[in-house]
Amino acid sequence: MLIEIPAVLEPETLRHLRARLAEAAWGDGTATAGHQSAKAKHNLQIDARDPLAKELGETVLGILGRHPLFLSAALPQRVFPPLFARYRAGTDWFGDHVDNAIRYWQGGTLRTDLSSTLFLSDPESYDGGELTIQDSFGPRSVKLPAGSLVLYPSSSLHGVTPVSRGERLAAVFWTQSLVRDDGQRRILFELDQEIQALQRDAASQDALAPRVLALTNIYHNLVRRWATP
Repeated sequence: MLIEIPAVLEPETLRHLRARLAEAAWGDGTATAGHQSAKAKHNLQIDARDPLAKELGETVLGILGRHPLFLSAALPQRVFPPLFARYRAGTDWFGDHVDNAIRYWQGGTLRTDLSSTLFLSDPESYDGGELTIQDSFGPRSVKLPAGSLVLYPSSSLHGVTPVSRGERLAAVFWTQSLVRDDGQRRILFELDQEIQALQRDAASQDALAPRVLALTNIYHNLVRRWATP
């Protein structure tokens, strides 16, 4: 399931993040890559231990924790703090790869069920830099407006095409979902979206209220059946 979530960041928050990133100390992006993906990775990143990375990561996670579409689609159990990446023209790209299945975090592990890219640069400000994802329906090329996010299974083969003009800034992170199976998450997401649509209609149509309650009951019973602790 590939889901695009528009306008996750408000313009003021986006401006703040970009201003702070302009002050960042950027290092080699292969520091956080696995053995195979390190061979294909050519970009810059902020060290995850850098106080700036932690500050900006907490800002992003705080927003996502209140975002209804992200919560509905990801059903997050744990979210790995965002890594901030920079792609420069003429030198940077990321070849096709699959993300590591496990991330080590806070003395424990996080299973990477879902990968996310939060776009921070205006698409008109750079050429190339598309996120390519091998979806179940075929290859997809994603280049979203600044502040928007794409969510997709971490098992997908994906990469970033070379940047030929300008600079691409993005935040990437991984989610361990309460529901690890992508097909089950898709069913729950589609059901939840329909319930929300019915709820909007039911505000003026009392006859719909019992149907909304019945579907909500089904949704939560499915979550109970499929969620892993």
